[in-house]
Formats: sequence, structure tokens, C-alpha cells
Amino acid sequence: MKIAPSLLSCDFSKMGEEIVRMDKSGADWMHLDIMDGHFVPNITFGAPVIKAVRKYTDKPFDVHLMISNPLKYADDFADAGADIITFHIECDSDIEKTIEKIRSRGVKPGLVIKPKTPASAVFPYLDKIDLVLVMTVEPGFGGQSFMADMLPKVTKIKDECKKRGIEIPVEVDGGIGEATIELAAKAGVDICVAGTAVFKADDPAKVIANLQSIK
Repeated sequence: MKIAPSLLSCDFSKMGEEIVRMDKSGADWMHLDIMDGHFVPNITFGAPVIKAVRKYTDKPFDVHLMISNPLKYADDFADAGADIITFHIECDSDIEKTIEKIRSRGVKPGLVIKPKTPASAVFPYLDKIDLVLVMTVEPGFGGQSFMADMLPKVTKIKDECKKRGIEIPVEVDGGIGEATIELAAKAGVDICVAGTAVFKADDPAKVIANLQSIK
């Protein structure tokens, strides 16, 4: 299991140091949540912040766009150093054009689905993307409780990929910790975004190692 600490749970005044701390603790990816106050009722940070902290690690930057118009801003996040850009299928942008734009910049495109969106919504795009992110909380705020009833979506996506003979990693985001990660693993999840569980831990390296060891 790959673990991507969510910078949404870090101390924003020390974001660079927090990234170094997670890197040294063994994190696989860094997960950066971008919120525009319109698509979700919260605002975080934008491309200039990502550009500023990119130098603190070589680990992949997994940039999750919770914004209404990802097509308009895809270039900005590619320029800032994103390795993966996931955006919501529920957004206002043309999905195929946004996927193409992200890929044209040498960045891996992925799609995200909210809790009320069925797994089948991503099926038409599975041949065109590199990642599916299934939200296990309502997007917008950290520290929410894990929604286990979202996990059948992971299985459906994995089954559809198997039918087509393709392999796409599935990521989950929301309420992941030592008490919930086994359920995610059983459903076939490849990457877990973990926020509070790692950033608030006394020994994040131990927690990350424990989470990564779940098969």
C-alpha cells in the first residue's frame, strides 16, 4: 500500500518542513488538496504555493483539484511541479479536453468521484487516465470520518479494468488511518491518502510503515 500524506493536515506555516518530515518518515507521495471555495466550501492554496514547496522533496506531487474549472488551471499546476493531477468528474470543464491537456504537459491525469457519484461515471475514461481517486468523505475539509460504504466502488472500478485488460491504480481519500486501512486494502485500494493519522502522530514514520505494511 502506498501512503500519500495530505498536506491539508499539516502546519501551513511550515509546509516545506512538514514535507521534509513526511519524506523522511517514508511517505510514497505528497497529496496536495486544491480548493477554490466554489466547487467545495473551502479555500486552501494554489499553484504558487506548490511551486514554492516543490524543492523540498523528490517524491511525486499528487495534486487533487477540487475546483470548478480544472481545464483553465491545468497549465499552472503542471508548471508548479505536479506529477499527477486528479480532477473531479463532477466539475464544469470538458473531461476529455482536461485529460488531454494534463497529459500534453507530461503529467499523469486522474479522475476523482465524490461519495454520491457512482463508479460507472469513470468507466468511459478508464483507457485515458492513470489514476482513479474515490472520495471516502465529502470533499472540502480534513478530519472527517471514513465512509466504508464507498469501498464497493473501488472493487467495481478494479473489475472493469480487469475486463478491459488494463491496470489503473485506485486511490482513496478521507478518514484513512490504522483502524480503516485494512478495509481499503481488502477492497483493492493501491494508494491511501492519510492526513490527521500521520501529521498528528507522535511517530509518523512508525504510522506510515504500519499503513504501508497492510496488504
